[in-house]
Parts: sequence; C-alpha cells; structure tokens
Amino acid sequence: MWTGLGASVAVAAGAVTWAVMSHPATTPDSKSEEAPLTPLTAHALLQAGHVQAQHHDFDGAEATFKRVLEMEPRNKLAWYNVGVVSARDGRPADALKAYDAALKIDPSFTSALFNQAVLLKTSDPDRAIALLNRTVTINPKASTAHFQLGDTLSRKGRDSQARDAYRRAVAADPSLHSQVPEKFRDSTGPSPSSTTSAGR
Repeated sequence: MWTGLGASVAVAAGAVTWAVMSHPATTPDSKSEEAPLTPLTAHALLQAGHVQAQHHDFDGAEATFKRVLEMEPRNKLAWYNVGVVSARDGRPADALKAYDAALKIDPSFTSALFNQAVLLKTSDPDRAIALLNRTVTINPKASTAHFQLGDTLSRKGRDSQARDAYRRAVAADPSLHSQVPEKFRDSTGPSPSSTTSAGR
C-alpha cells in the first residue's frame, strides 16, 4: 500500500526520472571501469526503484531498494520502501521488520509509523493505536492518521475517543466527512464553530 510518503514519493519519482536517466551514477573518476558506489549512486538507485514501482515491477523495485541498503544500511527511505513492497506482496512480517528498521533510524518517520499501524490494526489494535497517536502527535494535520485512529478506536469500543479522532480528521480534511461511519458523522461535520476552534 503506497501511503503517506510513499504516495508523495511516487509522484516525485516521475519528476526525477529525467534526472536519473540523464545523470548516470558515476564518480568523477571515469578512468575506472567500475566506479565506486557513492551517496549519489544510492540516491539514483532509490529514484530508479520508485520508477520501477510506478511501472508495477515490484520485484525489481525491491531488489533495487535492497541494493541501496547494501550501500547505505541506514537509509530510512530504502527500508521504508522495502516495507511498502513487502506489504503490497502480502508479506506483513517482512514489512513490519522493514518499517521497524526505518524507525530505528528515525523514530519520528511518520510514514513508517502510519503504515506499520495500518498493518497492525487487526492483529494488534492497541499497538496500532499507540503508533497512530505518535503519528498525530508528530504531525497534528495528518488527517488520514486521525481517521485510521478513529476507526481503530471505534473497533475497540472506545467511541468517545473515536469521535474525537474523526472530528480531528475532518477538521484537517473536510473531504473525509463522507467516509466517517454514520454513528459518528453528525458530531464530526464541519461547521463554522468547529472550523474556528480547529484553527486555534
């Protein structure tokens, strides 16, 4: 599931395709047949992996992201994208490990927090709630995280907290109002007074 950063990166990948194609990953030492791997090479490979994913070559994308990790074991974006591909391929355990690796590098990496929470919603809702709470603490305007938090809390029967999470989701993105479950919809609808208080 390409969510959070994955969604924005997928868009960005199209913008950098030309840069990847027109700037081969080489170093100034063009005399050697095999140039040593550099951060620039890792960045170019990361972008190439995004392009592969855009073209639905997920096996190729995963192999490319893992190549980045051979060069830069602490590249949080590479770990994150290995997680995205693993989740998409139905390998949640692998995805969770990859997201964990990204979060060890950057504990405030909201896209990894969010994707990990979504994977755990059914199997470990309490942990999912904790991860989503961390996400919205770091980024209070993360409307989708608020919405998922509301959904997870609702499944746990914590309706008061769920209502508050849905309200925050709609305050951040009014287009989500139609997706709020009916039992919470009336109390989460955007109104002049809620819009005013949400801006404070």
